[in-house]
Amino acid sequence: MIAYLDCSTGVSGDKFLGALIDAGFDPEILRATVRDIGLPEVDVVVRHRRSGGVAGVGLDVTEPGAPRRHWAELREILSAAPLPEPVRAGALRSLGSLALAEARVHGVPVDHVHFHEIGAADTLVDVVGVALGLHTLGITELVASSVAVGSGSVECAHGRLPVPAPATALLLEGMPVVAGAEDGELTTPTGAALLVAHVAGFGPVPAMTLRRIGVGCGTRDLGVPNVCRLLMGDPPPEARNFEGVVVLETNIDHLTAEELAHAADRLREAGAYDVWQTPVVMKKGRAATVLSALVSEDVCPAMAERMIAETGTLGVRVMPASRRLVERDVTELETTLGTARFKVSTLPSRGRVLRVESDDAARLAALHGLPVQEAARLLEAEAARLTGVQPMRQTPSANET
Repeated sequence: MIAYLDCSTGVSGDKFLGALIDAGFDPEILRATVRDIGLPEVDVVVRHRRSGGVAGVGLDVTEPGAPRRHWAELREILSAAPLPEPVRAGALRSLGSLALAEARVHGVPVDHVHFHEIGAADTLVDVVGVALGLHTLGITELVASSVAVGSGSVECAHGRLPVPAPATALLLEGMPVVAGAEDGELTTPTGAALLVAHVAGFGPVPAMTLRRIGVGCGTRDLGVPNVCRLLMGDPPPEARNFEGVVVLETNIDHLTAEELAHAADRLREAGAYDVWQTPVVMKKGRAATVLSALVSEDVCPAMAERMIAETGTLGVRVMPASRRLVERDVTELETTLGTARFKVSTLPSRGRVLRVESDDAARLAALHGLPVQEAARLLEAEAARLTGVQPMRQTPSANET
């Protein structure tokens, strides 16, 4: 499921979490998790609120004594907590980014940061609750609008600070921001840290079949709805098995075959999905090779620089593309030839096929003195008997032979 977070009147931890609860995240799961991580005194109260005429969900979090906690203590709490790993990772990313921002603002080592706002129970509930809510609701991709930060100044533990507060501004680096229509602080450090940890991109509402809407309400009266809206839905059918990729390519006529092969290996090691070479004829009839690499969108700039560094080329072409992915996983089986891994793929017809990993087929072929093709067919035939999944390449019948 994909989701869109509307931050047009800013984002805070309680508004983000309130939107998730309004969209269907059970607050009892949150309360039980707070107890399980060792905070039984923390009380989480869900309130139905109206802001600027819009109904939504707000939160009140209290803890007797309201102890202040350091980053190191919070890290230990989360590291030892019985949480699903994606939830733990998301909460640690949020708090870790907030710790780094505070350390930069105050010029101290990150482990020496003594938090004011972050040490409070409500911040811990916000970061754990948002990570848990996204995981529980099955949200795998989150897109957000431009972030309204506000204007003027805000009172905090360090006195009166300009808006956005220094830590908030650091956390929002690289994100699209606007002032927003209202004065004061619209986006808090915790809200900004949650965006860092969970948002995959910024822009308009992505194409989806809308399934749920959640509204989280803030407590301050802005004169307009002080809310975060969360739109949840299914991606369009044609987009569910496609992902954006980039093809990088450059013409090479100044490297030997050995040097070009080495450059291709280095690109694969650096994280390219695939690298290939195509012979071409360039101007003046010169023979050359097009070196191509398929890479993910997020590493495209770094991989283009890597291609230039490895080959000495004077330019790289960058071509956005998409690829259709077949559902697949890898299983390891014990066969009469030895242990081997097999790719098991689900075809568009929903039929399943398997194929042995080429490295394992080559290793076992050498071990038993067999041709690689024969070893691969023997391994796949045995895997088919063990799993009931048809081999991708069939053993030729007697008639075909």
